[in-house]
Amino acid sequence: MDLLTPDIGLLFWQLVVFLVLLFILTKFAWKPIATSLKEREQNIQSALDLAEQTRAEMARLQADNQKQQAEARAERDAIIRNAKETSDRMIAEARDKASEEGRRVLEQAREAMQTERQALVAQMRKEMIDISLEIAEKVLRRELSDKAAQEKLVQDLVANSRMN
Repeated sequence: MDLLTPDIGLLFWQLVVFLVLLFILTKFAWKPIATSLKEREQNIQSALDLAEQTRAEMARLQADNQKQQAEARAERDAIIRNAKETSDRMIAEARDKASEEGRRVLEQAREAMQTERQALVAQMRKEMIDISLEIAEKVLRRELSDKAAQEKLVQDLVANSRMN
């Protein structure tokens, strides 16, 4: 039973060793352990603060990114709208120019036809005058020679002129 009931001397020396160990641990180990735990707590807290700052910065960057995307879409839409308006205007101008050019060419063709028509009419008049002069010359020659021959000539000339 000696093992279950300790002796007073043993208890005393156990208490002295415990107090000496406690003093040594308190003097040399407790403060470094406490300071290292405090430093670790501060490191963890700074890491948490940094994570929160990073999260806030990421949210701000994401909002900025969305804002820039919206601005880029609006700018793209404006550029597309302007390009469409410009192309529509250019097409309308080209259509108007082509129409005007067509009218001008058509008017020139009409003027050329009118000029040719007038030239043809003038030529036909000249030929008619020449033919009339020939007829008159022939009539005068025949008239001077014979009256019956003159009537026959006029009838032949009238018949010929109706055929042509």
